[in-house]
Amino acid sequence: MPHPSEQSAPSGLRARLHTIIFESDTPAGRAFDVALLWAIVLSVLAVMLESVESIRVQHGQTIRVLEWCFTVLFTLEYVLRLLSVNRPLLYASSFFGLVDLLAILPSVLSLVLPGMQSLLVVRVLRLLRVFRVLKLASFLGEADVLLTALRASRQKIIVFLGAVLSTVVIMGSVMYMVEGSANGFDSIPRGMYWAVVTMTTVGYGDLSPKTVPGQFIASVLMIMGYGILAVPTGIVSVELAQATRQHAIDPRACPGCGLEGHDLDARHCKRCGNVL
Repeated sequence: MPHPSEQSAPSGLRARLHTIIFESDTPAGRAFDVALLWAIVLSVLAVMLESVESIRVQHGQTIRVLEWCFTVLFTLEYVLRLLSVNRPLLYASSFFGLVDLLAILPSVLSLVLPGMQSLLVVRVLRLLRVFRVLKLASFLGEADVLLTALRASRQKIIVFLGAVLSTVVIMGSVMYMVEGSANGFDSIPRGMYWAVVTMTTVGYGDLSPKTVPGQFIASVLMIMGYGILAVPTGIVSVELAQATRQHAIDPRACPGCGLEGHDLDARHCKRCGNVL
């Protein structure tokens, strides 16, 4: 499916803007993209530095000015992107269009809700454009394979998470009855928290059973945790292997019509029927 910016070719000044902003084959387009990537990295770095109290106290005002400079810059870029396409609404509703908008909104919202500027780190998503700038389109193809595998695994993973959640509720309730508030298990939600921490083998140590029955239950849950962690990995791995096989194509060109991209087991061209 073509990119929203490429549904129909712009003309005149818009065509020039489109070439510079959306393409990286020309010196101007590549320079624009490289400058944009640097601006994104520096803007995210500024947001991170502002969260450090010692830096915020000494250079907070300077960093905020820089954040607003980047916001104005990205707003101008966003407007130019909309102006350079024939169907701006289609681009605005695309993935990159929404990411571009989200890169601007936190600064505006921070005027009403202080602290929202921390969400400016969403700008890091804009670095995904580096795949196009560096001609790494094959990486995006592999990302499609991964997304296909995750979609195919969705129902199995939902069932699995339902089973895990049921186990957490049951084990949290059991530990609440076995250990009681005297040992820190003062409620079922508190016991559920312990069950999640134990089952995932994180083990913070802030809450632990003190009685022998409780320690036995904890041991069983820890062993279960190793098996539980392996289940979603296996589900996704199977679907990923299947998606990879489906995604693989034969690079040979048809001798009859020149079409490329046939299935690996194809014996005839899917366009003209010529023997491959």
